[in-house]
Amino acid sequence: MFEALTKGFREAQNRLAGLTELNQKNVQAALKEVRLSLLEADVELGVVKRFLATVEEKALGQTVQTRVRHGGETHKVSAGDQFVRICHDELVAMMDYQGEPITFATSGPTGVMMVGLQGSGKTTTTAKLARWFEKQGKSPLLVAADMQRPAAVEQLKVLGRQLSLPVFNIEGASPLAICEAAREEAKKEKRDVIIYDTAGRLAIDEALMDELSSIKSSVKPDNIFLVIDAMIGQDSVKTARGFNDKLGVTGVILTKLDGDARGGAALSVKEVTGAPLVFVGMGETTDKLEPFRAEGMASRVLGMGDVVGLMQDFEDVVDQKKAEADAARMMQGQFTLEDFLNQVRTIQKMGSLKDLMEKIPGLGGMMPPGAAANLDDGELVRIEAMIQSMTRSERDDPNVLVREPSRVQRIAKGSAQPPEGVSELVQRFLFMRQMMSGMGQDPGLLGKIPGMGGLNMARNMRRAMKSGKFQDAMQNMGGMGGMPGMGGMPGMPGFPGMGMPGMEAAAPKMRVLSKGEKNARKNERKRARDARKKSKGKK
Repeated sequence: MFEALTKGFREAQNRLAGLTELNQKNVQAALKEVRLSLLEADVELGVVKRFLATVEEKALGQTVQTRVRHGGETHKVSAGDQFVRICHDELVAMMDYQGEPITFATSGPTGVMMVGLQGSGKTTTTAKLARWFEKQGKSPLLVAADMQRPAAVEQLKVLGRQLSLPVFNIEGASPLAICEAAREEAKKEKRDVIIYDTAGRLAIDEALMDELSSIKSSVKPDNIFLVIDAMIGQDSVKTARGFNDKLGVTGVILTKLDGDARGGAALSVKEVTGAPLVFVGMGETTDKLEPFRAEGMASRVLGMGDVVGLMQDFEDVVDQKKAEADAARMMQGQFTLEDFLNQVRTIQKMGSLKDLMEKIPGLGGMMPPGAAANLDDGELVRIEAMIQSMTRSERDDPNVLVREPSRVQRIAKGSAQPPEGVSELVQRFLFMRQMMSGMGQDPGLLGKIPGMGGLNMARNMRRAMKSGKFQDAMQNMGGMGGMPGMGGMPGMPGFPGMGMPGMEAAAPKMRVLSKGEKNARKNERKRARDARKKSKGKK
């Protein structure tokens, strides 16, 4: 998503590499690269001009300190590093806002009015926001007040059933009457948050604005959130300005940031309208909504990753005790394809691979241009299909698939994948397990095992965030090491679907079993099958 933006800042840093002073000539050469990437990413022209002027003013005349003391250590920095720091600070200032994303009512239910154009994902975002409120300990009521689009009311009711949340609507009534009656319904049902899903249009018009103004005047919501599709680029600025002038928008929710959006809308909205970006939507499911963090967005734009966002993603989907148990078993060479399947599902819960890769610090610079766009989420689905087509004994002992290739043919047919894909998955898994087992024999490498050093890092990150010492924690991290709960991805050796260079796994050497050993294993599997059938028969 941020590839166009990141490319320009990276080129600017490269132009300044090795220099010890920022002067007008080299700063303007660097800013030329930044300007091109900002315009290519659909950042509004006025925003681009103001950003470049501010960066140039702060950068000119700075004598770069080639050595900086931090945390008791000396670090080397260059003119490029200083330039990126200035850009980072300005990006944060351009997008940041002071205060909480939600204004809660001092008495009675808190009102949240959702507005936006048709197709921006407003109804889905309404359900996402309701789920977010529920995680905060609130009891939301959804109000289906979009009577313009026939399917909108039913869509919200379906989403409400999925979340086990009530949806209020009066068939045949006007949107204003529905919204006015919702407050009494909330009091009756003891709901402390009311989310009004209002109508949208294909473009801003007077009829739409008059209807929304009437609803605002009547229900007096504490929050008015404008939902904007990140795909519409510079048009988002015009949309945001129109809604803000008429309604006084309190915040913006940017949707579809995981799609092919170029990221320009995120940089433009607050600068132009003054309405802060408060939430971002990163997927289709109702759990894919997160409070906007200017620091994390600026870091990702500059290709520096977003480790705080990464830790939050992990905490949402990872069972820490299970992660530690998985890591211990992996260290002893006892990790199975069943465990690996569970970790693939964990990755799927975290969102798209592209979004995950963008959040890992430093990874963007290691990947060739365009590599992030080629990451295929469908590969995880194919891996899941192949492993699910295996028997329990094959998942526990993948070596049998190397010794008996006929099994591979059966799995390939069952998962609708080519036999070569099944063989590659097995070989890479065995290589990974063999490597991790070897690491477990070296106590000095324990810190690199996910679930061990990784979970410890996550705990340290949480403490640092709470104490305000996040930057110190970043300096002391010494790299990502390993990621909590993701034993299959330590440095991602040979992970299928990543398409990254240097990840080809060598096939492990297999010991050939004797005829007696083969028969013994065959009999053991038969006894296990009979025992399972017997236990099912008793039930």
